[in-house]
Amino acid sequence: MASDEKKLHIAMFPWLAFGHMIPYLELAKLIASKGHRISFISTPRNVDRLPKLPPTLASLIDFVKLPLPHVEYLPDNAEATIDVPLNLVPFLKKAYDALQDSMTLFLEDSRPDWLLYDFAPYWLPAIARNLGIPSAFFSIFTAACLGFLGTKAQMGERKSPEDYTVPPPWAPFPTTVSFRLFEVLKIFDQGVTGVEEEVSDIYRFGEVLQGCDVVAVRSCMEFEPEWLSLLEDLNRKPVLPVGQLPTTAYDSEDDTDSWRWMKAWFDRQSKRSVVYVAFGSEAKPSQTELSEIALGLEQSELPFFWVLRTRKGPADTEVIELPEGFEERTKERGIVCTSWAPQLKILAHESVGGFLTHSGWSSVVESLQFERPLILLTFYADQGLNAKVLDEKKIGYLIPRNEQDGSFTWDSVAESLRLVTVEEEGKAYRDKAKEMKRLFGDRDSQNRYVDSFIDYLESRNPSTTSEG
Repeated sequence: MASDEKKLHIAMFPWLAFGHMIPYLELAKLIASKGHRISFISTPRNVDRLPKLPPTLASLIDFVKLPLPHVEYLPDNAEATIDVPLNLVPFLKKAYDALQDSMTLFLEDSRPDWLLYDFAPYWLPAIARNLGIPSAFFSIFTAACLGFLGTKAQMGERKSPEDYTVPPPWAPFPTTVSFRLFEVLKIFDQGVTGVEEEVSDIYRFGEVLQGCDVVAVRSCMEFEPEWLSLLEDLNRKPVLPVGQLPTTAYDSEDDTDSWRWMKAWFDRQSKRSVVYVAFGSEAKPSQTELSEIALGLEQSELPFFWVLRTRKGPADTEVIELPEGFEERTKERGIVCTSWAPQLKILAHESVGGFLTHSGWSSVVESLQFERPLILLTFYADQGLNAKVLDEKKIGYLIPRNEQDGSFTWDSVAESLRLVTVEEEGKAYRDKAKEMKRLFGDRDSQNRYVDSFIDYLESRNPSTTSEG
C-alpha cells in the first residue's frame, strides 16, 4: 500500500434522501477499501440510520454530522425525504440550503483533496472553487437521465410540461427516453418552475453541472455508452462512470432476526414463483393506486411479498389502506409487510420470480444483480426516465397506464405480473434479466471502474502527484 501522504481525503455531501445517501455510501466504501479517507457529511439522524460499516472500513470513513437548521413547516426530526410527504420536501430543501455556512466551515477546516456533491447544493461549486478544492458532481441518476436534462442552457429551452414528453432534440441517436405527461405533471411545479419562490430542481442541476470540475455518474460504458458520450459532448468536461454500485450489506443481529421468519416463508414457495413488491423509501401510491395494485396481485393468483409504506412520517395525514378483506382473502399465498424488510436478501432468494418496482435505480441494480425481471410502475422524480431506459432495452415491462392522468387498472397489473413472471410471452424479460447480471453484479468490473475513478482524482491532485 502506498504511504499515507499519497492517500486522498475525499468529502461527500449527498442530498437528504436514502436513495441518494446509500449509493454515496457504497462509493465511499469502495474508495475507502483502497486505503483512502472519506468524510461522509449528512445530518445526525440520517447518519445514525445508515447501514453499519464493515469493521475493516470504520477507521477510514468519518461521518460528519451537521445539524439541520430549523425551517418553518418542516416537522421536528424530519431530516430525510422518508420523513415527510411530498408537499413538505421543498422545506427540506430549504433546510439543506441553510447548511451552506456549516459546510463552508467544514471545508475551510478540513481542506479535503476532492469534494463530491449531489444535484441539490447549487451553492457548493462556487464555495469549493473559492477554497481551491476540486469538485465533482456525483450523479446517482443515470447518464440517460442527465443527458435528457441537457446543459444549463438547454434546460431553459423547455417551457411547458409537454416539452418533457418528447426525447431531447440534442440526442444524436434514436431514443424513446422521455417522461409521460402524468409523470412530468407530478413534478413540474417543484422540479421545473419552483414553488413559493423556491429554487427549482432544474436550476440546481444546471448550476451543479456547470460549476463542477468533473461529472461522476453511477453507470458503466457497457450499459449506456451513447448517453455517457453525449454527456461529455454537452458539458465539455470529463464524465467518469463509477460503475453501478450494487449494494453490499453488512449484517447486524437485528437484520438476522427480521429475516428469519421471512426466509421461512420464502423457503416454502416454488422456485421463481413469487412477486416481490416494493416502492422504495420515496414512492407512496395514492389510495386509488393502492387498491388497484392490491386487486391486481389478488387476481394474478401468484404468491407475493409486499413491503408497504402506508405513510411518510408523522406529518403525512394521508394514510392509505388496503381494500377491505384483501389480506384475509390472500393470506394463503401472500404477505404484506409494513415494517422494514431486507431487500437484498429477498431478491437473492431463489423463490423470487419478478419484482414490481417504482424504477428507482438502486432497486433496479439490486434486482438485476440477482437476475430478477422487472415490472415497472413509476411514481415520482427520475423514475419515469429510468423506466423508459429499461423498457427501451427490453429489461423491464411497463404496466400499461393512461398517459394523461397515470391511471391503471387491476387487470393490467395482474396481466403484467403474470406475463413477466411466469408466462411464455414474457420469457424475453426473464432472459434479459439473466443477461444483465454480468453488468450489474460483477464485482471485478465494479472495482475496475472505481480504480479508474481514483486514478483520475489522484492525477488531478497536487498532494498525491508530488513527492511525499
